[in-house]
Amino acid sequence: MRERTETAEVVVVGCGPGGAVLAYLLARSGIDVALVERAATFEREYRGFGWNPGVVRLFDEMDLLDDVLDLAHETVTDGAFSLYGEEISVLDFDLLDTDYPYALMMEQPALLECLVDRASSYDNFTFHPSTTVRDVRTDTAGRIQGIEARDRDAGEDVAFETQCVVGADGRYSTVRTSAGIDPGLFESPVDLVWFKLPRGDIDATTQGRIDRDSVLLYFGLGGGDLQIGYLVRSGEWPSIKQAGFDAFRERIAEIDPQVASAMAAQLDGFRDTTLLDVAPGIADTWSSDGLLLIGDAAHTASPIGAQGNPLAVEDAVIAHSLLVEELTITEEILERLGEFGARRRPHVEQIISRQRRGAANLTYWLDYGGYVPPRLARGMAKTAPLIVPHSKSVRSTIETFALGDRSVSVDRSHFTD
Repeated sequence: MRERTETAEVVVVGCGPGGAVLAYLLARSGIDVALVERAATFEREYRGFGWNPGVVRLFDEMDLLDDVLDLAHETVTDGAFSLYGEEISVLDFDLLDTDYPYALMMEQPALLECLVDRASSYDNFTFHPSTTVRDVRTDTAGRIQGIEARDRDAGEDVAFETQCVVGADGRYSTVRTSAGIDPGLFESPVDLVWFKLPRGDIDATTQGRIDRDSVLLYFGLGGGDLQIGYLVRSGEWPSIKQAGFDAFRERIAEIDPQVASAMAAQLDGFRDTTLLDVAPGIADTWSSDGLLLIGDAAHTASPIGAQGNPLAVEDAVIAHSLLVEELTITEEILERLGEFGARRRPHVEQIISRQRRGAANLTYWLDYGGYVPPRLARGMAKTAPLIVPHSKSVRSTIETFALGDRSVSVDRSHFTD
């Protein structure tokens, strides 16, 4: 039995980067917006720690960059990895055509809290944490008019009535599922195992190590922890767990003994590891009557190239303009929502395609890297800087991953302050 009804011009489901940015932009533009989040607090496990120069630019256009830089973070100005123990530089941000020649690595909770705080300064914004969305609400013609949810703190069922529901609730989107939209997932040949270790226990001077048939990733997050990623073949994790945690640490020790030693002292077995579902996907449709999907709800990114956050923030910036300009229930607004997919799909498809190609290359290394002599592998890597400038495809991939869709810009003309 429904106990409460809330109304808003736009209801955004999911307080991830895309949802939080969109809610802030809409609130600042005078739109009555409700942000609905399943979790009770921001202190929960997140994925997606990278914010490329393209997102840094957008934060500046939103007047958020100073606030973001005040949060715990690490600034990355170049990219390097260790190949058979020798450091190889693969990216110098100073060489990119941008006024923001750096990327940020940070945990999401503090950033999301910052975005919600900024949005909360506007009376037309409401935040609903600890609220679980159960279904979308439709009229007799099948048009989406809102959502059905459960406010767990209040112990009440709540209906949100709105002109537009924005599903920003991630890879496992309830909004997308309730609307009957297939996520369009592709198979992934690799999986990624995550765990955290104290930063002081690891001397990580690069973003990753490649050694024989193993790949290990390192991400500093600006605090006391270092995020570690270990690449495994798709479907291999159950057999690794069955062999036991000591055997898993021995695998890690082959590529970085420091990490293996820290695992023994800091981790409580497999319970302190997480297998990340990395399969990318592109839903067939991102909008319908009264509905818009953004971020991973519309197009699920893999971790390759750290593209999940940039794509979600770019989506939010474009959705903001469309919604503010045409927030009426007419055929015109439906056409404008359709413009979102037409605008974003080519760039997203390009990103997902390159991520899939990268996953295939990594799988090839897992399968055959052990047969490549270290001297040959290092020699090939050292010549890469001479080859990359003349390779349009490689240079294009680096620039696209680093700078994002450079045509996306925040429309500040909508702001009411």
